[in-house]
Amino acid sequence: MNFLARAARARPLAPRRIGTLAAALAFTRAMHIQSIPMWTGSHDNYAYLVVDDKSKDAFIVDPANPDEVTPVLKQAIQDGKINLTAIVNTHHHWDHAGGNDKLRSELGTRKLPIIGGKNCQSVTKTPADGEVWKLGNITVKGLYTPCHTQDSICWFLQDGDDKAVFTGDTLFHGGCGRFFEGSAEEMHTALNETLASLPDDTKVYPGHEYTKSNAKFGVSVLPNEAIKKLESFAENNKETQGKFTIGDEKLHNVFMRVEDPEIQKATGKTNPIEVMAQLRTMKNNFK
Repeated sequence: MNFLARAARARPLAPRRIGTLAAALAFTRAMHIQSIPMWTGSHDNYAYLVVDDKSKDAFIVDPANPDEVTPVLKQAIQDGKINLTAIVNTHHHWDHAGGNDKLRSELGTRKLPIIGGKNCQSVTKTPADGEVWKLGNITVKGLYTPCHTQDSICWFLQDGDDKAVFTGDTLFHGGCGRFFEGSAEEMHTALNETLASLPDDTKVYPGHEYTKSNAKFGVSVLPNEAIKKLESFAENNKETQGKFTIGDEKLHNVFMRVEDPEIQKATGKTNPIEVMAQLRTMKNNFK
């Protein structure tokens, strides 16, 4: 089953030419993910349009800036490419959930369900931790990851062998979010227990394009080959979302390597939670 990660800059879903019957059958059950960059050059956010090809059911993740998201959705709806079923939020911050009401209004879908944490704008449903639901043939599971905010939820999706996780401001490529509403212990649990338990081939879709700065910090702490490779990729690619997996993060993300002796040496700590706290302090002050 093909996993088609749409990283194009706010373009509508394009039709694909199908060469064989087998390919056609696979295409009817593929999970599509289209990235929609927002506030590029300032906040560098991403919204994500997720589509189940067989049913055309879709939801939009963190459409915080409707000025950049609404045209994409209107075109896809007009072309009959999607049946928009919900807005899905990773947490309540304005640059993730702050566009919910305006998007509903602009689409003329004022009763469109909003699925997310309890503090998200106009939220209509907050699934229980680990609760499973469906988008067409795609299985969706919400994983509670409190720390950056107490209502942070990472969304794990699976369609056959294809897997993705939308991590908001909890996990970035090579980094993690600030502990605005939580502790180092909570972030350690979120990254190194909850997310680390996902299959290694799960593709990661973070809420921001922060890879370049994260890799620069990572190399200053642990100049291993994996982090150097991440730094090189970020230097040569403006967009990195969905290009790396949970398995990759375990190799090149210092916040997921808190038991690495070299990182413990760099932080002067050995307890994993203290290492996490020290890494966050170091990153906050890193220039």
